[in-house]
Amino acid sequence: MPPAPTIHAWRPPLDGVVEVLHARFPSHAYPMHAHDAWTLLLVDDGAVRYDLDRHERGAFGELVTLLPPKVPHNGTGANGHGFRKRVLYLAPEQLPERLIGASVDAPALIDPGLHRMISTVHRLLRYPGDSPMANELLAVSLERLRVRLAAHPVPAPDSSAARTLRDLLEAHLVQGMSLADASSRLHFAPAHLVRSFRREYGMTPHQYVISRRVDLARRLIVSGHSLPSVALQSGFYDQPHLIRHFKRILGTTPKTFQTPLPVRP
Repeated sequence: MPPAPTIHAWRPPLDGVVEVLHARFPSHAYPMHAHDAWTLLLVDDGAVRYDLDRHERGAFGELVTLLPPKVPHNGTGANGHGFRKRVLYLAPEQLPERLIGASVDAPALIDPGLHRMISTVHRLLRYPGDSPMANELLAVSLERLRVRLAAHPVPAPDSSAARTLRDLLEAHLVQGMSLADASSRLHFAPAHLVRSFRREYGMTPHQYVISRRVDLARRLIVSGHSLPSVALQSGFYDQPHLIRHFKRILGTTPKTFQTPLPVRP
């Protein structure tokens, strides 16, 4: 009997993502089927052979594969050894319907930078507190997909948009401001806000928020607050989330800031 597949599927807290799938299939062959979502596929091990619109295609290596909604396809391991894949299923409105034809014609994109971004989105999904960073990276990835498929130029970064976003983030530092809400308030596309902010300040909006929350946390710690209270008051998901980012940014743990200097006689 062939080994059973290993499957992890869940609904993440990401704007426009209806499902995430991480799976290893030692021998399974998908029959022809269709989804109501865009299928954004990375194949991490092995290779997948599939048929799309009566053409034989392949997914493997650093290719980024985008299959459009409601267009039937199948899939099987190309080399007889199965395959391992990671998939983001995107709500139909995340990409314009007019791009379906382009994704049918060329579903596989050779774009190492895009592959790294999407892979990082999957990695960030392991930590619930990092979903805002995953949202930012996904927004930029989707913009890149739209540009690749439609051959449209990317709007230039906007300094005023970056500065306005910074003020908005400062005003909602502890409670947080989602990228979708910021986009709605400021009337800029999410990816444009992220790119503009990164050009202006050398970091993404969520990286800025995390750095400011760490700054707030250290002040609370030296004022004598407990770590669980500090995590809550500075906007972190939980205490481990606080500790991880505190150590990453400051090179030490919060406990170090709790230790007073010895009193000299």
